[in-house]
Amino acid sequence: MTDGLPQNILDAARTLWSFHLVDDEPAPADIIIGLGSYDLRVAGRCADLYRTGYASRILFTGGSGNWTRDVFERPEADIFADVAVDAGVPPSAILIERQASNIGENLTFARAMLPGLSSAILVTKPQTQKRVLAATLQLWPDIHTAVTAPRTGFSDQPTAGHSITMLIEEMVGDLARLIDYPARGYCAQLPIPEDALDAYNMLLGHGFTGHLP
Repeated sequence: MTDGLPQNILDAARTLWSFHLVDDEPAPADIIIGLGSYDLRVAGRCADLYRTGYASRILFTGGSGNWTRDVFERPEADIFADVAVDAGVPPSAILIERQASNIGENLTFARAMLPGLSSAILVTKPQTQKRVLAATLQLWPDIHTAVTAPRTGFSDQPTAGHSITMLIEEMVGDLARLIDYPARGYCAQLPIPEDALDAYNMLLGHGFTGHLP
């Protein structure tokens, strides 16, 4: 799991992991929105929330993005829908958005599909929760949301196709976006604690630059 990475790198990565978590407590909502990615556990979390009765509909949004362009042969949203159906969600309860290629588009296209929506549960990977929160505050400020994710710990988050090195690059790149994107109007400005910035700069210095904007 650790790819032989030294302890100081792993400690810095855990600091970024903790920063990126939001994990709001869900409340009943108009819809569950699953943001597409390489991580099929997101679809499973959406199915769990549906079966528990938090909402009567799920929207899966995603075409292909940085991590899935060369991995999936179909849009992320369709693959997520298959996972949810296999987990017991009826196809009639699922809406599909197949064009989004990043978090901003996930939210923008979902908003266009759901006029008048007042509340949603946004489900994403654990390490992208803070970015989803910041983007929602900027791009969909009039909706009441909870941001949540699969209950996966740092050690269990890497997958066969997404190594811990890739996970660290993803977290570094998303923090770079949280720093750079507010000035571009892509997301709201969120406070970034000093320990997260120190970890970010240390990991940049060690070459974890593969997901920078």
